[in-house]
Amino acid sequence: MMRPDYDGGSIVNLMRSVADACGAAALPYAPLRGPALPAAAGRSIVLLVLDGLGFNHLQRAAAGGELHRRLRSPLTSVFPSTTAAAVTTFLTGLAPQQHALTGWHMYFRELDAVTAVLPLRPRGGGRFDAAPGELPQRLFGHAPLVSRLARRSVFVAPQSIAASEFSRYHAGDAQVRSYTDLSDCFAQIEAALGAAAAPLYVYAYYPELDALAHAHGIASPEVADHLAAIDAAFGRFMAAIRGTRALVLATADHGFIDSPPARTVDLAQHPRLAALLAQPLCGERRVAYCYLRPGRAQDFDAYVAQHLADCATAHDSIKLVGDGWFGPGAPDPRLAQRVGDRVLEMHDDWTLLDWLPMEKRYPQIGVHGGTSADEMRVPLVVAEAG
Repeated sequence: MMRPDYDGGSIVNLMRSVADACGAAALPYAPLRGPALPAAAGRSIVLLVLDGLGFNHLQRAAAGGELHRRLRSPLTSVFPSTTAAAVTTFLTGLAPQQHALTGWHMYFRELDAVTAVLPLRPRGGGRFDAAPGELPQRLFGHAPLVSRLARRSVFVAPQSIAASEFSRYHAGDAQVRSYTDLSDCFAQIEAALGAAAAPLYVYAYYPELDALAHAHGIASPEVADHLAAIDAAFGRFMAAIRGTRALVLATADHGFIDSPPARTVDLAQHPRLAALLAQPLCGERRVAYCYLRPGRAQDFDAYVAQHLADCATAHDSIKLVGDGWFGPGAPDPRLAQRVGDRVLEMHDDWTLLDWLPMEKRYPQIGVHGGTSADEMRVPLVVAEAG
């Protein structure tokens, strides 16, 4: 298991340093260790999150390119290494230990339902009966990072999610700019910088590499072609903003591994294990939160040890919280409810899944969420517009 490096080498520490540069009160984490970020006083800061771009993959697949030649260092993601947990860190400046969003699917006691966090929909389909804005207020106990900053902020996101409840909550009072494709993403950032009368903070999120890696695999030609397109677009963007003096930081929420179908544990093939669960699986295919029926913890541990020892390890969820896997410091009071009784960590390239009766089934070749180096290590690219 590769632990997140919350002592100075993770995306949590990056956000502490970004917040410092934007005049915020200090977040409760160490700043980035090693070479400091270039001086940011009097200049705009752009944080570009390229969903799914792992450090190791960038090294292998784009060596010598526009991003790689500006590569400063690897960082670790958070635990688990997945979008819901890591993007919330980018948007709040907080580790999962404090923001308490822990995976794509989460059991929320407040709703008594397993929920897809980013779209805020029940697992398996349908919608919650809630007024606009009600669910984030009930479920999120944190403030958006932009509310802490002593400068105007811009939130750049795909049209498909820019107006979602998750996005609106975390955009706070930032100006929201939506885009249609890769070229438009960089055009929106460029336009925001060009229109600024004072230094900005620009958060920009680009998800297409992640979508392609899930569908085709991180080693696929589709991903290779799109990474080349991102790299070229980044070079054109840096040339276009020359003279703005902007500081551009590009990073990612997680990396990827590929998992062949033969390395999948389907809960339907383990009915005795499924009978021990009080809720459907939560979290991710690589790190699953298991909510157990009362008094069945020993039975669960024994089954995993006897039947799944080659492909999974069962961890006591509260021990992982206490050991600092989700971050340093005191946890949000709701965190313990949101990580189940056991965390099943999958080994090597194994995944675990279950399906609800009405749930649309979808294959995933590329996966993330686990603690391998390919999943945990993300790049820190530092580029100065001059």
